[in-house]
Amino acid sequence: MQGYQFFMPKPRGKITISCKLFCLQRYLTCVNSQPKRRVLLKPFLNQKHLPYSFTMTTQSAIQSQHKATHRYVPTTSTPISPEKVAALLAAEWKLFTKNTGASEVESKRAFNTMPLGVTSSFQHWDPYPISIVSAKGAYMTDVDGRQLLDLSMGFGAMLAGHLNPIVVEEIQTSLNQGMLFVTPSPTSTDAAERICKRFGIDQVRFTNSGTESTMYAVRVARSATEKMGILKIEGGYHGSYDPFVVSAKPPVDQAGKAEKPTPYIEPNLVPGDIYVVPFNNISALEKMFKKNAKKIACFIVEPVLENLAIVLPDAGYLERVRELCDQYNVVLIFDEVKTGLTAGARGAAARLGVKPDLITLAKSIGGGLPLAAFGGKKKYMDIVTNGKMAHFGTFNGNPLAMAGIRAMDRICTDEAMARAEELNLQALTRIDEIIREYQLPAHTVGFGVKGCVTWSTTPVRNYRDYKATDFGVAEAHWLFALNRGIITPPGLDEQWLISLAHGQMEIDILVEDFREFAIAIRS
Repeated sequence: MQGYQFFMPKPRGKITISCKLFCLQRYLTCVNSQPKRRVLLKPFLNQKHLPYSFTMTTQSAIQSQHKATHRYVPTTSTPISPEKVAALLAAEWKLFTKNTGASEVESKRAFNTMPLGVTSSFQHWDPYPISIVSAKGAYMTDVDGRQLLDLSMGFGAMLAGHLNPIVVEEIQTSLNQGMLFVTPSPTSTDAAERICKRFGIDQVRFTNSGTESTMYAVRVARSATEKMGILKIEGGYHGSYDPFVVSAKPPVDQAGKAEKPTPYIEPNLVPGDIYVVPFNNISALEKMFKKNAKKIACFIVEPVLENLAIVLPDAGYLERVRELCDQYNVVLIFDEVKTGLTAGARGAAARLGVKPDLITLAKSIGGGLPLAAFGGKKKYMDIVTNGKMAHFGTFNGNPLAMAGIRAMDRICTDEAMARAEELNLQALTRIDEIIREYQLPAHTVGFGVKGCVTWSTTPVRNYRDYKATDFGVAEAHWLFALNRGIITPPGLDEQWLISLAHGQMEIDILVEDFREFAIAIRS
């Protein structure tokens, strides 16, 4: 097999590199910035596109990741000087503060009543974040009146696009019927039937956040196995429940050996019996199970890690995980809060061909409404039925949330998802060519409708690999794009998302922005 390993219906995507900003503004006083053009959402329709099906026959283009994913690593590259990165960051931060005065004012106001001036801590960055006043389709408008191409899309929650007409229609239908019953209802039964059919599970319960879903899935596993231990991936994030925060982003110098990481527990956590292994390391997993399986109730894992940009499973990794969990009587939980429908019309488990015991869902299944779920095989969900683990929640399955499920079930057809994936793969392959042309020390990664550019010359297979990537260039690219009207999430661990509201013009904007960044970093 030569060249790329394509997704199934061949997706395509943009460069995600968000970042937890290092406050590199300290360079502002020592670097003179050139005047910058203010370019917002330029329709880059005149560029000459590459043929989307080209094959690159280089040895490193062939990787051992799962066949349903995309990764292209060029064979050669030229380093980028830290001085160039510092100079570009200084100029871009100066441009940012020049063009976002109203966001600065809004941030100062918000600081009076909210810690960090935000509703969730990840939203904050120094000197201040962008403040948004409205959104529609693929675009958002900030308090400075700038129109921004949204390639964050709520981490997948806005897969259908902002104010999708079908979502709005279903919400209006629910508003005419009632907002909250706190009783069984045909609307929740209908939604459960849709989720079970789409994701191939026996039974489901609804919650209101991803954290709730992962927490209850673990409780089901503990009750079913009568064991209390939890096994997770180093660098994996599954919400804010105490055990899940362990080793989510540990300092490497306090996290033990790469092959045998030590759980990193912050002083405010009471995680219980918690174990950690590296991703894509079957040997480490086997050793963990041989030693501790009698204490481990479940192994919770994202089938594709999406809290560290995008980290793909090796070919055969998830299949062997499934076998080992069966062998050692450990419940396998797939956290699909961030994959879900963004991985394909039936989720990551179906796309990758490995069936977990339990699955957790959120974000993409709700059309932008607060909604999550956990479910799976009946033998485990029977633990809720028989009362061994009770599951409660006043707002569980409320009519407005169920409207989101109906809408997304109508919107996310096989055809619609295939079109979005085709656009994603188009963007990825065109960005691949730019990386090669400018000899950038980077590579692309994609899964479903998500993609990213990882600033490393070798594949990232686990948390330690991720920590070795070039965060400085990543921040520079994120800020460069933001200053030119493209918004991706803050944090170097996120990725772009091609929603059902994005089209060819948005892909052209994304690709040309990356080309302009390549020119700037090489100038």
